[in-house]
Amino acid sequence: MPPKPKPSRRSRGRPARTADKKEKAAPRNGPAGSRVIREMSPRTVPAVPKAGAKPVESRGKYVYCVIRSEDALRFGAIGLGTVPAEISTVHYKDIAAVVSDTPIEVLDATRENVLAHERVNEAVMRDHTVIPMSFGTVFKTRDDIIELLRGAYSAFIDVLLKMEDKVEFGLKVLWERDEVVKQIEREDDDVRQLKGEISSQSGPTYFARVQYGRLVEGALQARSERYVSEIFESLRDVAVASRANKPIGDKMIMNAAFLVSRDREQAFDAKVKAVGAKYAHLTFRYTGPWPPYNFVNIRLKLERAAPGS
Repeated sequence: MPPKPKPSRRSRGRPARTADKKEKAAPRNGPAGSRVIREMSPRTVPAVPKAGAKPVESRGKYVYCVIRSEDALRFGAIGLGTVPAEISTVHYKDIAAVVSDTPIEVLDATRENVLAHERVNEAVMRDHTVIPMSFGTVFKTRDDIIELLRGAYSAFIDVLLKMEDKVEFGLKVLWERDEVVKQIEREDDDVRQLKGEISSQSGPTYFARVQYGRLVEGALQARSERYVSEIFESLRDVAVASRANKPIGDKMIMNAAFLVSRDREQAFDAKVKAVGAKYAHLTFRYTGPWPPYNFVNIRLKLERAAPGS
């Protein structure tokens, strides 16, 4: 249900794409959407020093993602923090968690923090299949991370195999509601007739307006569903899977994620452009490639840093 060439943030509109960092941050809590920031902040607080003692910052391990690798890896100073943290790996058998040192505390989902989380995942997925972890996943020690990898080893391997050489793209489709209503008034005989009656009446028009509103809303819903169905169908043959997320706001009629094989990226790109040209009255916002945020459904019982521990 359901996010690797060198990834870059790309977004497409009508049908060209324009970058929009904020939109991607939206991995839903779910990895999107549009991307909705996936927030899963651990319930942690800094250790409280004894009276008179010199405060000591408690350090933990922030986990960005899980990959398949037996080799110790380093990805440079690109992690969270005012001074970006060094990124390395913690291993169990042939899988590894990509981590950095971090204070043991609740991490705010600020734009800077979320983009740092995404930046690491995007850098890692250039050469590896990535299982992205939710923003704010902090463990106390390396041993705790190893225990996570050991306990969920089979699940991680299963997901890594299914997501191998696949990336995620996001597609939002918007319309100008008032313009669509005008189209409906021109094309729908019943709506056009009611509008004419309302305009020509000099007395009360309450019931006519209620009927008109119901007809227009029904026509908008039907038209929206038809557009979305046609767009999904048009992209079906160039995507491995797709997921429909809830639209945001009155203008958005489609908020979807598509899982695409790396060797089909260009085909997917071309098809989105073709669909965008077909529906010139709609606005397409196209982003990716991302790690498969919307297509990783792995439930983990995490033993993370906890208050008073």
